[in-house]
Amino acid sequence: MEPGFFLKGAAIGFTIAAPVGPIGVLCIRRTARDGFRSGFLAGLGAATADAAYACVAGFGITSISIFLVQRQAWLGLVGGLFLCFLGARAFLSRPAAPAAAAAGDQLPAVYVSTLALTLSNPSTILSFAAVFAGFGMGPSLTRGAARALVLGVFVGSALWWLILSSGVGLLRSRVNSGWLALVNRASGAVLIAFGIYALHKAFS
Repeated sequence: MEPGFFLKGAAIGFTIAAPVGPIGVLCIRRTARDGFRSGFLAGLGAATADAAYACVAGFGITSISIFLVQRQAWLGLVGGLFLCFLGARAFLSRPAAPAAAAAGDQLPAVYVSTLALTLSNPSTILSFAAVFAGFGMGPSLTRGAARALVLGVFVGSALWWLILSSGVGLLRSRVNSGWLALVNRASGAVLIAFGIYALHKAFS
């Protein structure tokens, strides 16, 4: 383990995860509706995808990077449709009781769905490649440094999702069905907007 690269990776992972996009909206909604575990697992799915793309960029796996970027339009199309589906389902869903928690058998699906949705945006590879290049890191890294960097990205990203889901979880006990209905409508509308934007990018 090379602590310097681990800390740099953690900072990069946290910074890339922090802007609130569609995954952030999903994490907030999952936590408000189903509790901390569901929201945090959704975030861990995103953190795993971030680490996977950081691995491609950090180890300089050019063939995988080119393969994914060349199919960016198709992946964006799938991701956009999935976001629109999730948004419509959220917008039309009835609020559950705030005290209800997601069933244990639903939690793996929460993780996998967020992982797949994050992986549908291969342009994330370009973000990591650009940031790594800015820090003077990339294919020239030793394997030990690259491993530390990727692990740091995962930890930094997971830390952001822990903070976000914990914060929403603390407020959850004060949320009534009226607020949950508002969360459903707002998050559904935002997810649909992100989905339409992703579809527009895919077709253009």
